[in-house]
Amino acid sequence: MTVIRVAIADDQQLFCSGIQMLIESQADLEFVGAAYDGEAAIVLAQSARPDVILMDIRMPIIDGIEATTRILGTPEGLAGDANETSSSVAQPKIIMLTTFQRDEAVIRAIRAGAEGFLMKDTTPEFVLASIRTVHAGHAVIAPSSTVDLIRQRTNRTNREPAEEAIAVLSAREKEVFLLAARGLSNAEIAQAAYISESTAKSHIRNILAKLALTSRVQIVAHAYENGLLS
Repeated sequence: MTVIRVAIADDQQLFCSGIQMLIESQADLEFVGAAYDGEAAIVLAQSARPDVILMDIRMPIIDGIEATTRILGTPEGLAGDANETSSSVAQPKIIMLTTFQRDEAVIRAIRAGAEGFLMKDTTPEFVLASIRTVHAGHAVIAPSSTVDLIRQRTNRTNREPAEEAIAVLSAREKEVFLLAARGLSNAEIAQAAYISESTAKSHIRNILAKLALTSRVQIVAHAYENGLLS
């Protein structure tokens, strides 16, 4: 059985203690530490090497988004041993925590590489499911759940469509990109584009690689930020 190493970064110590008890109740999860500010979260990521970090958006010293950017944007910063190379250090998956359902900071968190976000009042069962989901390589929030928030924020710019933002994609990949940007699942994309679901998954992987994106929610943000969806 693979054991998933989990850390928490939140300035509410009681909340952290609750998460610790929840994690320690699961045979396939291991609690590896808590941090109470953004700088401490970076140190924790370096020293404990968690597989998954639950990261509060708003924390003292530096916020969770800046901490996420530093953790995910500079993998060499996680190498504590001078003999280790950055390629040998696996980056943690980060789930952002927020108390606001329409928190615009979530958009910045997605850009920073977060795998999704959770409301802090969600159920313990959903927290556990989310940890396992991101560890398996999936986002913990359906892109359709963020479409309205992203649209509201990016439409204020009234920018013209920037077709060059997806110029690197093939014609079929552009079609799949736009379907994914509207929040469609792989099965729905396959049905709309008359392709198999496995082919849809392959196109999504290629799109993420070519556009240097890390998740399907980043596809949504990339589309709206570049005016590619009306």
